[in-house]
Amino acid sequence: MFFKQIYLGCLAQASYLIGSKGEAAVVDPRRDVDVYLEEAAAAGLTIRHVIETHLHADFISGHRELAARTGATIYFGHRANAAFPHVALREGDEIAVGDVRLRALETPGHTLEGISLLVIDSSASATPKAVLTGDTLFIGDVGRPDLLGEVKSAEEMAGMLYDSLHGKLLALPDAVEVWPAHGAGSLCGRNISQETSSTIGIQRRDNWALRKMPREEFVSMLTADLPEAPAYFSRDARANREGGALLEMLPAPPPLAPAEVARRRDAGSQVLDTRSTAAFGTAHVPGAIHIGLSGQFASWAGSLLDPDAPILIVGEDPDRVAEARMRLARVGLENVAGYLEGGIPAWEKAGLPLAATEQITVDELAARLASGRPPALLDVRRPAEWQEGHIGGARHAPLHTLDAEELPLASEVPVAAICGGGYRSSIATSLLERRGFHRVCNVVGGMAAWRGEGRETVA
Repeated sequence: MFFKQIYLGCLAQASYLIGSKGEAAVVDPRRDVDVYLEEAAAAGLTIRHVIETHLHADFISGHRELAARTGATIYFGHRANAAFPHVALREGDEIAVGDVRLRALETPGHTLEGISLLVIDSSASATPKAVLTGDTLFIGDVGRPDLLGEVKSAEEMAGMLYDSLHGKLLALPDAVEVWPAHGAGSLCGRNISQETSSTIGIQRRDNWALRKMPREEFVSMLTADLPEAPAYFSRDARANREGGALLEMLPAPPPLAPAEVARRRDAGSQVLDTRSTAAFGTAHVPGAIHIGLSGQFASWAGSLLDPDAPILIVGEDPDRVAEARMRLARVGLENVAGYLEGGIPAWEKAGLPLAATEQITVDELAARLASGRPPALLDVRRPAEWQEGHIGGARHAPLHTLDAEELPLASEVPVAAICGGGYRSSIATSLLERRGFHRVCNVVGGMAAWRGEGRETVA
């Protein structure tokens, strides 16, 4: 059996290529599918099957793309009601891939149509070797139950999830390997481990959500203090049900002169600066939103950008612009109208005004906080991170809510933004500047640097 996890850090997303005797299946593919075609070709495999464990909400899946390019059959859990040709899977249905059998387990809870796939290499054993758990079971966590809005309540979905975990997945032998659809950083869970695989036995022992507890307690714990779901989740889930556009249908963004970028920005287009934090801090287009390609670019772009407003990309070179455009497409942001030709040097040469954002160390932050006129310190991390420890006197303003949140601060007040390492806080500074705050700085290294120097935090 050929088995490979293909992990995409930008989305904290895992997909799988499974093969035997010259044919292969891909499970939970991302939108840009060349990686699966290349891996399959290198292994001497032909992709015959494309299987989705559920309707993904955090990215546009590649099921239609792969089917169009290979002729493969698409499979979904029967409750998906996908609007294109597919095979609907029910409990116990099997897909043969050479000597490998992929057996469906209906495991609703994160979504109604969610399935897990038992991986059985019949040439070696009739006992499952692994289970692909989609967003039902993560390493160290479980899928969030609140993404169906008015269709089912979070409490109803959490009850289903409890039944799926305890009635099906925990009934598997301890040695069965667990391979989920996401890792740490995904918005589909709350505290997912950095590990991307495990076993049923280890999860039975270590995963908080799998310890023995009454169903009612599980439901209560899972639905308490749920973070708001990003707005793009519902759009992407709908696109995955209806079938998103093929990538070849999306036009390449044209190069635009600095004056044209300025004109379009003033007319309502979003300028998206994808360069490093240091480069953005040194000089950027006034009003630009900074989301660096170095981090979880796609997830934050999906959460923070307006899908209806044209996007103008600022990057170091055309290759990085193309990469940004692909990552945007992965989360359904297809309205890329162009990019700044020549980048920031061309903007400066054209004599157009530039903005800058001060970058400070944690030592400089400490000194300013101890001064007679300290800045307002905004901690833009997620609630769980904030609760684990923060700087005394800081205000909590999670990044995913910052653009819509009413801040009780005058625009003249100096503001320092901090996160875990400096990536999200740089995004925050750009959002604050767009709202008229003109004395904003970014704390380089964030809370990791603060703690690394042994500085005090409060819970």
